[in-house]
Amino acid sequence: MSERPQPQPGRKRPVSRPQIPLPPGAWDCHAHVFGPFDRFPVIAERRYEPPHAPAEDYLAMLDTVGFENGVIVHASAKGFEMANVADALARRPDRLTGIAVPSPDAGDADFRKLHEQGFRGVRVTESGRHAGRSPGTLYFDDLPRIAPRLKEMGWHLQIWGRCDLVMDNSATLAGYGLPLMFDHLGFVDATQGVDGAAFQRFLGWLSTGDFWVKSTPIRVSKTAPDYPDVRPFYEALLRAVPDRIVFGSDWPYLSLDDAPPDAGKLVDLLDSWTQDESLRRKIFVDNPKAFYRR
Repeated sequence: MSERPQPQPGRKRPVSRPQIPLPPGAWDCHAHVFGPFDRFPVIAERRYEPPHAPAEDYLAMLDTVGFENGVIVHASAKGFEMANVADALARRPDRLTGIAVPSPDAGDADFRKLHEQGFRGVRVTESGRHAGRSPGTLYFDDLPRIAPRLKEMGWHLQIWGRCDLVMDNSATLAGYGLPLMFDHLGFVDATQGVDGAAFQRFLGWLSTGDFWVKSTPIRVSKTAPDYPDVRPFYEALLRAVPDRIVFGSDWPYLSLDDAPPDAGKLVDLLDSWTQDESLRRKIFVDNPKAFYRR
């Protein structure tokens, strides 16, 4: 197989200051970093073309928007090689937390090294569509092996899983005894509406354990840039579990090169949906501080 060329740097992601300054200690709980590609190449088997989004650009985004803390999630285009995330964490260990996707055969020494580098959780992905294994991805069937190790280390499990599949596996997931963080509003099917069966089960289940959810609307909505179809889901979560919601920008917005969002405007949008200063502080400061223990 011929070598697939590395991505070329494109335009930087837009970023602006939010209309209302963020409170001190604010968190962005979901982002990825890529590049420089001559130092941190991506794999030939990647499923998407990542943008050039190095650590310094992410830190600059945090500074512009007003986030004091950030969470960098390893992305599958790097396979199981996490050197680029480790490099970012080493730059600002006081400010950044890493979420790993280790190789399925990673051992105790590998996890100890990741912990020393600043990783504090592992992400699994479950859409129900995969046949076999994709590079840089862990699935629900990897959890029986890795979950006990995560519990011993005091780590959490981050899940990007279709809401109906999460609920089909809810008893098993809860049985691991781990804090669970769900990406993208629980990755609900917005076309089913807020009264859809899977989301209603998810909504009721969240309050029964150490379960948390990220507010990012981008991967759920079909109506960018204002995502009105997602607002009812966010508002329902806000009513049900206000102490378990955190903000995640999803920077640098993979596969959205034609019209990438602006993190500052995403803050403005969430503010317009929240309209309560105490809840705003929970989402941006208190909740992530409690979850990530920093």
